[in-house]
Amino acid sequence: MNPIRRYLHWLHGQWPAGAVERLPECNQDGSTRIPGLYIVGDLRGVPLLKFAADSGARAIHAIRAMRGFVAANGEAGADVVDVAILGGGVSGAAAAMEATKHGLTFRWFEASEPFSTIVNFPRRKPIFTYPKSMTPAGELRVSADVKEALVEELVAQARRAGVTPETAHVARVERRGDGFDVALSDARTIRARHVVCALGKSGDFRRLNVPGERLDKVTNRLHDPADFAGRRVLVVGGGDSALETAVALTDAGARVTLSYRGDTFARPKHENVEALARAQNAGRLRVLMSSTVKEIRPDAVDIATGDGRVEPLPNDDVFVMIGREAPLGFFRRSGIHLHGERSRRTWVAFASFVAFCVALYNWKSGGALGNLFYQRHWWPVSIADAARALAPGSLGSVLLTSASSPSFWYTLAYSALVTVFGVRRIRRRRTPYITLQTSVLMAIQVLPLFILPEILLPYLGANGLLPAGVLDALFPVVDYGHGREYWRAYGFVLAWPLNVYNVFTNQPLGWWLAIAFVQTCVLIPVLIYFWGKGAYCGWICSCGALAETLGDRHRHKMPHGPFWNRFNMVGQVFLAFAFALLIFRAIGWIWPGSFAGRWYDYLLTKAPVINYVWFVDLLWAGILGVGLYFWFSGHVWCRFACPLAALMHIYTRFSRFRILADKKKCISCNVCTSVCHQGIDVMQFANRGAPMEDPECVRCSACVQSCPTGVLSFGQVDRSGRVVSRDTLPASPVRMRE
Repeated sequence: MNPIRRYLHWLHGQWPAGAVERLPECNQDGSTRIPGLYIVGDLRGVPLLKFAADSGARAIHAIRAMRGFVAANGEAGADVVDVAILGGGVSGAAAAMEATKHGLTFRWFEASEPFSTIVNFPRRKPIFTYPKSMTPAGELRVSADVKEALVEELVAQARRAGVTPETAHVARVERRGDGFDVALSDARTIRARHVVCALGKSGDFRRLNVPGERLDKVTNRLHDPADFAGRRVLVVGGGDSALETAVALTDAGARVTLSYRGDTFARPKHENVEALARAQNAGRLRVLMSSTVKEIRPDAVDIATGDGRVEPLPNDDVFVMIGREAPLGFFRRSGIHLHGERSRRTWVAFASFVAFCVALYNWKSGGALGNLFYQRHWWPVSIADAARALAPGSLGSVLLTSASSPSFWYTLAYSALVTVFGVRRIRRRRTPYITLQTSVLMAIQVLPLFILPEILLPYLGANGLLPAGVLDALFPVVDYGHGREYWRAYGFVLAWPLNVYNVFTNQPLGWWLAIAFVQTCVLIPVLIYFWGKGAYCGWICSCGALAETLGDRHRHKMPHGPFWNRFNMVGQVFLAFAFALLIFRAIGWIWPGSFAGRWYDYLLTKAPVINYVWFVDLLWAGILGVGLYFWFSGHVWCRFACPLAALMHIYTRFSRFRILADKKKCISCNVCTSVCHQGIDVMQFANRGAPMEDPECVRCSACVQSCPTGVLSFGQVDRSGRVVSRDTLPASPVRMRE
């Protein structure tokens, strides 16, 4: 491995890069872009029975709370029902029971039998009813800890409530007028005012896509392990279903081999991993890690092992237990938007917003649009003339002078967005951690990043209230605006190389060089050592402020996977660019007129297309950083291209900060990964119970706050990996309730 590859592997490439499952888009209450249509149950991304029951009941509550809603109150012969409930699982039953309780008319449809997913579990399968302290909304309760008892419990509750699903397959739903057409596969159409989609992950089983997979001996379900006593069985997969199937078959007397493509079991529950290990240690079960099935034959299976060999394994039966896809076809036919899928209309909106950002940053940077906006014929009196008409040094004069620059209006709008959406984030998330973090972000954006440079310092300077030495050292004299470069005060917060302009000057500004050095090489490393990169990115930086507030509802749009993890390294290129400019600038100071000074000018502003000011500061940090917000998450700039973040990645490799995980509580739902603004595969760490140490983390707390079982928490570890402290500021709603 060459030195660059070794460096990139050490810095970031060694961490996992899992993908996010494609599911329908919905809000926290299950509502979708289609008014009146709600998503509940497993399709919300949390495979827990209590959450399924809770979401089904709450969807009915949301429907009843809609403005202008009036229930049909069970009127006989009504052509339109209040609710169509699709799916006969736990969430569908909870919705039906709640609809009955509140007098709503409904039709409940199930393609096979009630609670079919649970009915098809293996015999005596253990049931995990997490979180223990949670009581779902509605009437349906789940308490049994074994499959058979759970089915009896659920069926009995539905019978007592008088709800029974109709056997019918729903082909699609279509919004028409003030309701929905629910099209059944037998050509019937039902009218409903609202739809609750509780289908669960009832789509096709995932396939291995190998020769022989369609042989009769290959199946995706285990009903009774006793049927396979004495037979040679291969189980493929590494999740809970695969491990439970392998252990159940082994206990029933089958000769079982488990094949898994990974090198460690990251997804299954702790109890299942321990049960598998006991069977393996007793010599009753064989486990082939880092292996893949190459071909399935009538009497054998060819398996490629981790060392590259292909081993023919004598075999009678194969269980492919690698999960199921959500019913994506149904969602597409029904116009329900899926995470990660973009229509032509979406791309048109995306292109239009990027075009708007091009215009915005052209205006802000003093381009043609900025000049046009400030031409005298647009206004009776220019803003600058109005400022000169007032008493010098007055607050009005200072405000109008600042307002004569596009940057004032841009920063004002930026601060307003951070404040408005910050308040919304606090109200939506409701944890002490997010309340404090967001309040700090808002305060820093409004005070040192707007009021200080745009109003306070100009006012104090104009009235002689600042020492002349301080003014000369920090804010050189210029012949425009306030007469001094008060904009340099942004450098008190925005450190080099995020803000390069206090360092890249024609003559060295000693105090700013000292401030930049202390910030970048002393204060930030100390912060990161104890609290991680996010101590700056998620609590101080203005880029992070907008991403965590305006971008809060769009965090799930961040792309995940190996390609995007490699793309993270673009920031290292920009960091190298910034260091090269710094070296050329320093040489130019020492030897004025040398080649270094000329190269510095060329690379900073004059190189076609790739000069630093245009390519990094304007295109990536501005146009793309904001233009991609609503399609690729708010942290696009922070994750992929920010040179300061790239430098902090290096510091973070020596940090004590970690996201800690209680593996026993992890249910492998992948919610933590799906909400990560930075594309980190948090679940892979949580599954192993390993502290999360990916340097991309910005401490936003989304994974901790969203985890349905309270697995995650912030903390610190020593060099041996021993936990030395945990954060006391609560970030997990589940842990707050426990």
